[in-house]
Amino acid sequence: MNLYPLALRLEGRRVLVVGGGAVATRRMPALLAAGARVEVVSPVLTPALRAHVDAGRLTWREGRFEPSDLDGAWLVQVAVDDPEAAALVSAAAQERRVFCVRADDRDAATAWTPAVTRQGQITVAVTDGGDRRNAMALRDLIAAALENNELLSHRTEQGQVFLVGSGPGDPELITVKGRRLLNRAEVVVADRLVPGMLLDELRPDVELVDAAKIPYGPSAAQEEINRILVERAQAGKFVVRLKGGDPFVFGRGGEEALACAKAGVPVTVVPGVTSSVAAPALAGIPVTHRGVAHEFTVVSGHVPPDSDQSLVDWAALARLRGTLVIMMGLKNLPRIAERLLAEGRAADTPAAVVQEGSTTSQRFLRSTLGEVAGATAAAGLRPPAVVVIGEVVPVLG
Repeated sequence: MNLYPLALRLEGRRVLVVGGGAVATRRMPALLAAGARVEVVSPVLTPALRAHVDAGRLTWREGRFEPSDLDGAWLVQVAVDDPEAAALVSAAAQERRVFCVRADDRDAATAWTPAVTRQGQITVAVTDGGDRRNAMALRDLIAAALENNELLSHRTEQGQVFLVGSGPGDPELITVKGRRLLNRAEVVVADRLVPGMLLDELRPDVELVDAAKIPYGPSAAQEEINRILVERAQAGKFVVRLKGGDPFVFGRGGEEALACAKAGVPVTVVPGVTSSVAAPALAGIPVTHRGVAHEFTVVSGHVPPDSDQSLVDWAALARLRGTLVIMMGLKNLPRIAERLLAEGRAADTPAAVVQEGSTTSQRFLRSTLGEVAGATAAAGLRPPAVVVIGEVVPVLG
């Protein structure tokens, strides 16, 4: 069979999906991403599809398919496992000359959904004579080649900056988008806490700027980082600013985004997995848990509680019943614990410290608020570390 490939422009056009089960759920994201005006006809819906309905992303007619449901449709996706019901939709679509995709019987369909991979504005669709596994295998090979920049030129007419969060330390915890952008980067400006394996995988021709080695004080170093980002982007480079955790969680990513915007440089933020949640989780501590904690608060502890520069309301934190997560607070942990105790937090409140969460150097200490500072010093724990205070600490053991 010779197929005639097409790319459909479905923006604002009506697409009918018959069926509200697992197959329809899988088909829905691509249809919505294409801007289709989707209507589902089915007696029932999966929770995921119902969430789309509640959010106004699609409409639902509760009931069984009727031929009139196809009126005005450009495409119909049949996602039911009843051959007779599917055949009824096919017949109505044939009569109205509407292309019909059938999940139950590809030979009875007038259109097939290919195996697809997308990289930015590039979409590659692969079809096969009948063995979808072959199409998916080839799709995966093409996707890998695109991610490795073997088939795409990464050069752009205008330079741009991407603020990418690399996650808590494990190189596998960077997002898929973040890794793809690293593969395309011409310049990478990296923080000290960035996983080294990510940098080891960069192409030899990539300019790597180690932000930790900029020989100035903290404020001047940040200005220099901003200057490098803007300068390289204005020279037409594809720049990735690689930051530990999430760029906007105590990462000064906001300052860098403002500097780029002020200079007219396009900047895109790619969120990362923040260690404020990941490190406790990897140590078996859920920051929230039903019946235990309905809130969690993340604060920076790099400034002592009694400092005029502190913006943290420690008295308010001591009154909270939820989980308190302290970042960059190991040095000031004795004074932080003392302040929370003085403000009324109970000394026997469970506490824990997670050092270098998600890495091979991860260490974990469980204690109480009254003793955690001394226990941390005795154990020799060192930064970077996350401190967790609250009743969630012993939940999982």
